[in-house]
Amino acid sequence: MTALLIYLIWALLAFGLRSWVQWRRTGDTGFRGAHLRPGSVQWWARILFTGALVIGAAGPVAALAGLPSLGALDRPAVQTTGTVVALLGVAATLAAQMSMGDSWRIGVDEAERTALVTTGAFALARNPIFTAMIITAAGLAAMVPNPVTLLALALTVVAIELQVRIVEEPYLRRTHGDAYERYAAAVGRFLPGIGRHRRRHTPTA
Repeated sequence: MTALLIYLIWALLAFGLRSWVQWRRTGDTGFRGAHLRPGSVQWWARILFTGALVIGAAGPVAALAGLPSLGALDRPAVQTTGTVVALLGVAATLAAQMSMGDSWRIGVDEAERTALVTTGAFALARNPIFTAMIITAAGLAAMVPNPVTLLALALTVVAIELQVRIVEEPYLRRTHGDAYERYAAAVGRFLPGIGRHRRRHTPTA
């Protein structure tokens, strides 16, 4: 029951409340990609992430309905650690979203240009919101270590990797050019120092 409660609070705050705050501040919910081309990478990332959200809720529900945890992970220490990790993930998600300010978006609009955020949580990692979401999913999977929550964790990671590497990073490179290259060379993708880009040097005549 605790895992389901944490999940619902996280989803409500990270998506519902954050979109409402964005709308109150800017008149825009921040949601992008309502008309994605079916079969595109961003479309698949959205489908996988939506699936992860649904399955993420189903995991704790399945546990309440009697689905047993995997034996090797069915230990109080694992579940307690998972609770702490999940709560840290919820807090980190909200903190990272606040760091993004008015530039916060769900999805990418190729025609839109927002400020490149490099401060706050974004000084530690280029995608701290996604990092926090993975941490939350990992914590929930440890709290209720059944096949459903583990599938939700796997889908979350795959969806985020697709969105970041194939959709968002090329968009940011096109939109912000050398400013993004310098940032990506200095700051890790999901964790500090890990996944930094090598600077691309433009040949001079």
